[in-house]
Amino acid sequence: MVVTRFAPSPTGRLHVGNIRAALHNMLWARKHGGRFLLRLDDTDLARSTDAYADAIHADLHWLGLVPDAAFKQSTRFALYEARFDALRAAGRVYPAYETSEELDLKRKILAGRGLPPIYDRAALALTDADRAKLEADGIRPHWRFKLDHDAMITWDDLIRGPQHLDPKLQSDPVIRRADGSWLYMLPSVIDDIDMGVTHIVRGEDHVTNAGLQLQMFEALGATAPAFAHEALLVGSEGKLSKRLGSLGADAFREDGIEPLALNALLARIGTSDPVEAVADMTPLIEGIDFARFGRAPARFDMEELRTLNARTIHMMDFATVRPRLPLGMSEALWLAVRPNLEKIDEAAAWLQLVEHRIDLPAIDPADRDYLRAAAEAAQAIEWGDDPWHALTGLLKEQSGRKGRALFLPLRVALTGQEHGPDMKALLPLIGRQRAAERLAAAAAA
Repeated sequence: MVVTRFAPSPTGRLHVGNIRAALHNMLWARKHGGRFLLRLDDTDLARSTDAYADAIHADLHWLGLVPDAAFKQSTRFALYEARFDALRAAGRVYPAYETSEELDLKRKILAGRGLPPIYDRAALALTDADRAKLEADGIRPHWRFKLDHDAMITWDDLIRGPQHLDPKLQSDPVIRRADGSWLYMLPSVIDDIDMGVTHIVRGEDHVTNAGLQLQMFEALGATAPAFAHEALLVGSEGKLSKRLGSLGADAFREDGIEPLALNALLARIGTSDPVEAVADMTPLIEGIDFARFGRAPARFDMEELRTLNARTIHMMDFATVRPRLPLGMSEALWLAVRPNLEKIDEAAAWLQLVEHRIDLPAIDPADRDYLRAAAEAAQAIEWGDDPWHALTGLLKEQSGRKGRALFLPLRVALTGQEHGPDMKALLPLIGRQRAAERLAAAAAA
């Protein structure tokens, strides 16, 4: 069974890059009838909070990215300890005693010589007596995973294709701090093994981590998942600004963005598939294919999202949006105004316009007699299902007007606006009496 996981740290709100990773993991699992897991990487107990954890759950539910199961790494320390002990016994982890200042000095010396800043494995040369003395002096070690330098690390990335990493050009990664707390690398591998994760979808900034983690999977006697490292997001100006990079589900929600529109954009940008509005998640699930993901940065454009948001709303049926509409809004009114909405909450203004008073617009004096005749015609015509064409047909015959001169003064007098929903749909909802009163009031203005 395909198993994917989304593994954010609850040290802040989900931002747009996190959302994209969660979405692709969920889509891949759903396409293959598998499981999508949420794993909160909260090993940094000082910075992780329950409030952020709750917010991540809430944001994923709002987005429709509901996991099949959820875990917290902070409840799994005993498992990490056991696997750590096994690696230590096998000689694959070792203690190192350099301070951060000493390590920084080593890197500067290497840089000054034009050499890559690779850890020199000095800790491996320490004797038992050396280590005992350091610890007697109160120096506690951090722990590194010992890379196997004998073979090139290779794998086939589902997006990037064949990859290779020379372990001799990498520092042995620190997996545990001197205070005993865990860093990301090893607990993530242990959890992926324990949870049966088959595919890891994440940003290309983790490509080097993937190579190092492949050796951890091997050292623990496990088959590694398949990796798909996707290109990072950039903004319309060519890079992802700090403001855009920090945009989260809460900001999109407050801005009236529909989760389906956001999902539709994030599912397709950076791929060879067109970005299109969808009525539900089915096309996104069926269409995900890592072979169609490009290597170029994926361009995230807020204006494109707003346009897609409007198109998404234009596809929504009344039953879907009814709980979010103002009290008293009918299906007929929703269908009439839907093509003119960019956000759902704009519907309230149209309900106000139809059922209550409007601000009296400025009327061209040359149109007053015409509007006076229109008020009389509104009372005289057969109202029926299409009073708009009955009204304009009679007025065209009476006045000789046509086109904009025929329609625009009526729209302005009836709605207070030059643009808006199809008057054929809107006028029956305004009603004969209100329509006649508005036309007469405009004629007298």
